[in-house]
Amino acid sequence: MIWTLRLKAKFPEEEVIKMKTAVWGVAAFAALIMVQTSAPAAELAKGGPTYVDSQKVLDHFGKGNLLVPGDGAYEVQTNRRVKNGNIEIHVKETDIFYVMDGSATLLMGGTVADAHPGRPDRPLQLTGKDITNPEVHELKKGDVIVIPAGVPHWFKNVHGSIDYLVVKSIKP
Repeated sequence: MIWTLRLKAKFPEEEVIKMKTAVWGVAAFAALIMVQTSAPAAELAKGGPTYVDSQKVLDHFGKGNLLVPGDGAYEVQTNRRVKNGNIEIHVKETDIFYVMDGSATLLMGGTVADAHPGRPDRPLQLTGKDITNPEVHELKKGDVIVIPAGVPHWFKNVHGSIDYLVVKSIKP
């Protein structure tokens, strides 16, 4: 709070937002980097601390998305999108994104038309036809976004490609 007040006194609001985003981005990335060795993903994070070398993180993009399966309360993913996504609503999962590279238009919040389970094997991940009154965010390298469980989101327009780390916090 005091940090924010001091920043606001010295810098314009848009610069304060950029600084906060950078700090949160570094914090999210540091948390991910603190999260194992060269063991395969299936062996990572079985109750102990996990470390993944930065080069292994970078090499994982485009090769599958589960980087650290976690312990049921969380997981870490590397995602690469090269096309627009579908509307998603995760009933029990909060998503924290850190954009590593690329850009996309992300819609978040609002009301989903015709919300329903997207796949029979994932009944707690809903989809829909459209979102009315969402927040619109132009994501780019370094951005961090937190999407609480139950909040609709949609990569409506991917500009070429976007690589982003995802930390999923999963409710019991």
